[in-house]
Amino acid sequence: MAAEDIPTSAPLLPDIPIIAEQWDAKTSYLAGKLMTWVENYEWVPDRLNHTVAILILLVGLFAAASFLYFICRPLILIVVTRIVEKTDFKWDNELLGRGVFRWLTHVLPGVLIYLAAPGLFSSVPWLGNFLRITSSIYILITGYFVLDSILNALQSIFSRTTAGKKLNLATFTQVAKLLAALVCFILGIAILIGQSPLSLLGGLGVFASILMLVFKDVILGFVAGIQLASNRMLSQGDWLEMPSYNADGDVLEIGLTTVKVQNWDKTITTVPTYALISSSFKNWRGMSESGGRRIKRKLLVDTNSIRLCSEEMLDRFQEIEHITEYLNAKKKEVEKVNSRIDESHRENRVNGRSLTNIGTFRAYIEAYLRHHPDINQEMTLLVRQLAPEGRGIPIEIYCFSSNKDWAAYESIQADIFDHLLAVAPEFDLRIFQEPTGLDFQGIVSE
Repeated sequence: MAAEDIPTSAPLLPDIPIIAEQWDAKTSYLAGKLMTWVENYEWVPDRLNHTVAILILLVGLFAAASFLYFICRPLILIVVTRIVEKTDFKWDNELLGRGVFRWLTHVLPGVLIYLAAPGLFSSVPWLGNFLRITSSIYILITGYFVLDSILNALQSIFSRTTAGKKLNLATFTQVAKLLAALVCFILGIAILIGQSPLSLLGGLGVFASILMLVFKDVILGFVAGIQLASNRMLSQGDWLEMPSYNADGDVLEIGLTTVKVQNWDKTITTVPTYALISSSFKNWRGMSESGGRRIKRKLLVDTNSIRLCSEEMLDRFQEIEHITEYLNAKKKEVEKVNSRIDESHRENRVNGRSLTNIGTFRAYIEAYLRHHPDINQEMTLLVRQLAPEGRGIPIEIYCFSSNKDWAAYESIQADIFDHLLAVAPEFDLRIFQEPTGLDFQGIVSE
């Protein structure tokens, strides 16, 4: 088969220059017919024939553009809305809600003026060129807002996915918008001065240092945003605590240059994004995702109230719930150890082993927490004695509340320590307290 016999396939995309030439030819023909029509009317002075024809063409062009904007555009949006409502997809609802189709329809009058202006005003080249430039700028700005709406829709769609919840999509979206704005700005300048965008891009190397200075925070924020997202260091909704910036609350937004935090007093703190990489902060997400919220607080026991337990004290402690088994086991252990001591030395209580009221109290606290319904028994639970600080013997409680809500957590913690402070005297213990004015007043009155 000869090469000339092989059928050529139709082009996938229309040839835009050819379409523009066809429009120019048709509109030029229309302008010429209108000029002839105006010249045939004697009521129009000969010197004004051209001006009147140009005004009629100008009014007609803007009337057609207004028709597209005010009549056709709303009808198209109504049809698109009905189509979207009937589909089972969710992504098209996001495109509609974010205004993608609304901004797309803005292009219609701009395209009409762009195609028709050069041919209609071929006799006034400066006017046709002006209308084509302004319509090009209008289409460019509209195209940017279309892209902006698409990026917002994509961010909203992917933020609902499992992977999207782990990544900081806002940073990448803002970078894409910034790059798109920069490209549109370069294209706009190229359209206004009638030069190729590539020639403008070639000259950007001269201003590289200035751009680095102007966009320093943007670049640092972008790099920090990538590190935060890739390492899952911070996500929207996390509880952030950063004392160096007086930030302590929920992360509302992670932007390209700033992170917005709503503190617990409802004030808003903005933290530079790059500061989260260069400075330390605490993310409470681990607590939120765990099974409990930590309770770590200590009681200060007056050293003067600590003593060995007498038989009378042990009999009284036997009636306390939760520690009966502990006391029975300890009694057997103490008797076994003390049986090895000579009878002549058993009278002195210093020899051998004896239970203490503070040790029994510590055992009671642990047993009490083991039976508490609001304490997570699957997590660490400790009741330990810390080194003396000159203000009594610290007994620290370390456990986790199963309810992580702030108000409920504080209530559970307060109830536990209310109970322990109240029952400490039952073990013949006093809680240490700094002397008050009333104490000094009693000393003076004596």
